[in-house]
Amino acid sequence: MEKNIIPDSVISALMNHAKTSDSDFPVHVFPAKMQRIILELNTTCGFPIDYTASAMLAAISVAIGNTHRVEVKRNWQESAIVYIAIVGRPGDCKSHPLTFVMRPLVNADWKNNQEFQKKHCEYQQAIAMSRKERISAGLEEFPKEPKRLRYLVSDVTQEGLSAIHSHNPRGLCLWVDELSAWFKNFTRYNTGSEEQFWLSAFNGSTTMSDRKNCQNSIFIKRPFISVVGTIQKRLLTELANGERAANGFIDRILFAMTKSNGKPRWNEDEVRDDLDREWERILNRLLSVECVVNEEKEPIPTVMRFTADAKRRLYEWQHENAALCDNEMSDNVVSFFCKLEIYVLRFCLILRLVRWAVSDKEPRPSYIEDDDVAGAIELAEYFRSNALSVLTCISEEKLNELHRTVYEHLTEEFSTADGIRIAERFGMKDHTFKMFLTRNLNTLFRRVRQGWYKKLSCYSTNKVTSDEQD
Repeated sequence: MEKNIIPDSVISALMNHAKTSDSDFPVHVFPAKMQRIILELNTTCGFPIDYTASAMLAAISVAIGNTHRVEVKRNWQESAIVYIAIVGRPGDCKSHPLTFVMRPLVNADWKNNQEFQKKHCEYQQAIAMSRKERISAGLEEFPKEPKRLRYLVSDVTQEGLSAIHSHNPRGLCLWVDELSAWFKNFTRYNTGSEEQFWLSAFNGSTTMSDRKNCQNSIFIKRPFISVVGTIQKRLLTELANGERAANGFIDRILFAMTKSNGKPRWNEDEVRDDLDREWERILNRLLSVECVVNEEKEPIPTVMRFTADAKRRLYEWQHENAALCDNEMSDNVVSFFCKLEIYVLRFCLILRLVRWAVSDKEPRPSYIEDDDVAGAIELAEYFRSNALSVLTCISEEKLNELHRTVYEHLTEEFSTADGIRIAERFGMKDHTFKMFLTRNLNTLFRRVRQGWYKKLSCYSTNKVTSDEQD
């Protein structure tokens, strides 16, 4: 466990603040040092807890990269890849927490770029010499062009991304401030292959890319590309446009949302001088882990397995999730729930390694433990709730005029009979209303008990249990 140098009274005070804030994010699954960073940024800068904590998942993900994988069964391994969207209204302080969290990776990229520029200058000077001059100067007879090491990319084509990844086998993170710019550009140069690329990249599937005017193709056996960015709530419907709602694209995204509708107020509290350095130290320890590669420059990750207790807890949760899927009427909801089974494994890997990173322990852990699975499950349930809220937003936006009118006139809680009576007032037949109700369970409505329903909103806590489904 983590060596806790933070007074219990400080952690207790910050956690009490978290309980009274507009956040359902399970901050306690993180080590105490991370908890303090998240909660201090909330109290001093007004950074929403959900945004900072979710951004940290993305940063830890890319810091781990292809150094480790988690194994569930033989030939079934998962990496730490995550796709995270920070959702809010304009002015909701979405970008600032993300910028803070990603700064250590920006700093690392800046240092790597400085080193690259220096080596590239030396390379240019070397190739300007004759072969004899290079030998005389003690340089390599055939100089190799240096490659720029990096962790982050932004506005990049699929082809460009593949080329960068081929020089950085550890992995990359696509960081875009406005995610809408990312998915709107999927057809910028072609008619959809880029969207298919991202569907495949989520699974870490082997990718191949042919460069224009070049005889060589790029072959990446173990791609690792995480994605993080912000998106305005009103643009969520665009995210589900086209085939993205049907082909599983939107299901791969974790949505970070805050229930607060108020803009953070400035205050006189100051941020600790060492807060950013404390976060940088955590990430740097993960970055210090070497990404071992073979002769073909393909990564050879360290494989982590589950203890018996951890696997038992994991399987129990999966059985509960499967029961929810079995009883769910909406295919869109089922798709989200199925992806959570992948994410819970990735969360296990992230939590185990970040807990090692904040400690002084050596060597690195070999197993996923029971508390890692417990924390991963809490993260999965948080993102389940947010996914349902996003589906509610999208479903509400896509209602036709009649359905919207009926929906708006329904009371917050209503019986099936009450709903039919309200629907009939606007010319909707009873069987049409029942179909409307059934098709939108857990997106626009939640069954409270037999024959009774509750309307859902974008920021409601859409917690679903198998009992409610029955």
